[in-house]
Amino acid sequence: MTLKLGVIGTGAIGQDHIRRCTTTLSGAKVVALNDINREQAMRVAKEQGLDAQVYEDGHELIQAADVEAILVTSWGPTHEEFVLAAIAAGKPVFCEKPLAVSAEGCKRIVEAEIAAGKRLVQVGFMRPYDNGYRALKEVLLSGKIGAPLMLHCAHRNPTVGDSYTTDMAITDTLIHELDVLRWLLDDDYVSAQVIFPRKTGKASSHLKDPQIVLLETAKGARIDVEIFVNCQYGYDIQCEVVGETGIAKLPEPSAVQMRSEAKLSVEILTDWKQRFIAAYDVELQGFIDGVRNERLSGPSAWDGFAAAVSADACVEAQQSGAIVAISLPQRPAFYD
Repeated sequence: MTLKLGVIGTGAIGQDHIRRCTTTLSGAKVVALNDINREQAMRVAKEQGLDAQVYEDGHELIQAADVEAILVTSWGPTHEEFVLAAIAAGKPVFCEKPLAVSAEGCKRIVEAEIAAGKRLVQVGFMRPYDNGYRALKEVLLSGKIGAPLMLHCAHRNPTVGDSYTTDMAITDTLIHELDVLRWLLDDDYVSAQVIFPRKTGKASSHLKDPQIVLLETAKGARIDVEIFVNCQYGYDIQCEVVGETGIAKLPEPSAVQMRSEAKLSVEILTDWKQRFIAAYDVELQGFIDGVRNERLSGPSAWDGFAAAVSADACVEAQQSGAIVAISLPQRPAFYD
């Protein structure tokens, strides 16, 4: 049976997910849309050839009888409201990050889901679905390099706009590492520190770039993540795990090696959407299949909460320059 989806938010990521559900994935179709700009939602429906009802209000869409599951891809500060409404309606909801703009908001969602007695929420953290990260996880699970001792990571963007602020390096950029490295290590963070190297001349005057975030885990692993969002040369994600008996590195995206003009070269991606395009497909197919099988298994509301708690500590560390403790409550058995 085809799962009938309602999409709240028809901006870039919303349009991308609508396209996926319509042309790439199986088992679902988009039957309802909502956007704060109704004309945009209507235009998207027409451009993507949808036979979909356009609702004036996101809550109307959630309550619609023919909508069986929700995709929340609207402006971040609206996410908590719509996710809580979907839980109250008993409908599964896929929410792009952030799950909520505060740890307190994420905790309210966790509490509402536990009260509902059933997993209804999947958060749009796509990196655990990336083939490279999955291969790296398999190496760690195999024990081939022993226990992880250190991780050296980087998250580099060619450039960002003037509206990008220093704290966004945590809340918009590092947030992906905060999620995927917890998953990779099956471990939680206990402290964070942020160091600012020499500033690049390519950054806006108000932005501190690059940054280095130092994390410690409960099992004692040490992690350094370089965030460099004006690196100029491309979109570059790196992760190297140093174990007791060996080292494992995140594979580079597949690219053709060229010998031309007296150079040996490999092209570097510049678009983050291209770097993780396959992971986006797999994560959303996983949500669709999970709803149809009544067994969601992707990043949970608890994962969204854990990332938010860690991000808050990192932002505090940016501002204070101190080592900031990260205190996460014990994970409820509901999420085991």
